[in-house]
This record gives sequence, C-alpha cells and structure tokens, in this order.
Amino acid sequence: MVIPVRTIFCGTPQFAVPTLKHLLDQPDFEVAAVITQPDRPRGRGREVSFSPVKEVAVAAHVPVFQPEKIRTPESENFLRDANPDAIVIIAYGQIIPERLLGIPKLGWINSHASLLPKYRGAAPIQWAIARGETRTGITTMRIDAGMDTGDMLLWRETPIGPAETTPELAARLAVLSAPLMAETLRGLRDRTVQPTPQNHSEASLAPMLKKENGRIDWSLPAQVIFNRMRGFTPWPGAYTGFRDATCQITGEPVSKDQEPGLSAGEIRIAGTRMLVGCGGETLLGVSRVKLEGRKDVSALEFAHGAHLQPGEHFA
Repeated sequence: MVIPVRTIFCGTPQFAVPTLKHLLDQPDFEVAAVITQPDRPRGRGREVSFSPVKEVAVAAHVPVFQPEKIRTPESENFLRDANPDAIVIIAYGQIIPERLLGIPKLGWINSHASLLPKYRGAAPIQWAIARGETRTGITTMRIDAGMDTGDMLLWRETPIGPAETTPELAARLAVLSAPLMAETLRGLRDRTVQPTPQNHSEASLAPMLKKENGRIDWSLPAQVIFNRMRGFTPWPGAYTGFRDATCQITGEPVSKDQEPGLSAGEIRIAGTRMLVGCGGETLLGVSRVKLEGRKDVSALEFAHGAHLQPGEHFA
C-alpha cells in the first residue's frame, strides 16, 4: 500500500486551479491544506470574493489558510504543524522566505510557465509571446532563495500558435501543468526524478508588466507590434496616441504590397481596411479601436467618426 504524499497547495489564480483539481483527484496525494491570498474586492462592483483556488478548496472541504504575509511566525507555525511531505506552489503571489524552504521533506515544488532558465519572473507567458517565441512550456522546479533559480525537475514543451494570445496560452499551460506536477511529486517520492541545475548564463527575465509596456512604437516592424499585442492581452493591451487622446488598438500584419509608402504611424483607409505604417516598411491592418472614454468600435467606424484626414498619424 502506497502512503499518500502529504501535500500543501499554495496558489491563488485560475492558472493554479487545474493542478489543484488534479492532485485532489489522485489517490496517492493527500492535500492537507490550501494556502491562498486573502479575500479581495474584485470586479467593477468591488465585492469581496474568494480566489479561484479557494473556491476549489472550499468545494472539496480542504482547510484554507490565508495569511496576509507568508513570512509571519503564525504562517511558519502553521506549516510546521501541518508537517507536509511537499508544498506545491503555483502563482501564489508572495515570495517565500528562505527559513521556510526546508519545512517540507521534498521541498517547495513550483510549476513555472516557461522552459527555464528562459523567462524567469512574474510574466513568462506574456513576454514569451511578446518577444516572438514559437515554443514554450512548463518546468517544475524546487524553489530556492532566488527568483526562479532553483533546480529543474521535469519539463514539457508546447508550440505557441502564430495568433495565440496570453489568455489562450495560459489556459493550455495550466492544463499541461497538472499531470506534470503529479509526475514530479511521484518521482521525488520514489527518487526517480533527479534535480537538474539551471544554466544561469542562458537565463532571461520576464518582469512584471507595467502600463507603459503597452504603448505602441510604430517604428517597430508590424510583426513585432502584433506579438506585443498578443502578449499584452488583456493588460496593458496595445495603445497609442491619436490627436489629444489615447486609444487601444487590435490588428495584425498585412502584406506591404497592399499600400506601400506609409511612414511610421501614418493612417490610411484602403478599401475596407484601416492600415498603419510600421517600421521596416511593414503594415498593420487595424481591426478594432477603442478611444478613451468611448466604446470599442471597428476601425472603419472609428475612421468615419473621427473624420480622418489624409496624412494623419497615430503617435
């Protein structure tokens, strides 16, 4: 008879939910408790609500612990009293202090949404798409005191679709994480998984997104702008200046043969399409525009409503 791996699950957003559900369904794992961020006001109504991870835990009758700060003595006492074999941590939202790392026998095991050591940091999915990567994956790792610098355990690779956005890729990677985490924990239990140190010289960073990351630089090629649009969906999006206002834009590259000779940021209506000049003599075909304070409309509706003049530019 196999004794179940006594596990604490530490996570907060929807991305962590498939792995939690999978572990709850496996007879060789005992999810003894869930740690998640405190309940916060969410949405337009700012009503206090549970995190997606807490919703699953409550439905499964798993005890939930929600410390404001994981570094407090109360949190340390909780973890030591729970005596876990492993702590699974996925998108929890807080840094784990070094003194807590030795509590679980098998370690704190993380599913990171990149092929480490590439894209260490808070936004690996967004930056992988924004930088035009065609492949990514999930890496399970034993966390240490650094930022995603711990030893790798297992990994799975997957292609990034040419038009795939961050929410779409995140949903796929979340599903990919679930069986990989179970396989990792079993391998650690059975000593069939051997930690592999990362090659730090190959590391790249994926820092937390800022509002200014979404500003379009029209001197960049259209494909680069499109990649950033996909990666920065839904936030901060892709935005640009128009006259004295700011507008959000969606679109995709089109053949430069359709309307040659546009300068960077120059807007032109060609038949039923709005085209914008980009770097390298490339073109972006704009599909939707949302002017600040206005509703989202088609590019042609925007052009007609703005009484677009020849030679006007997005800034």
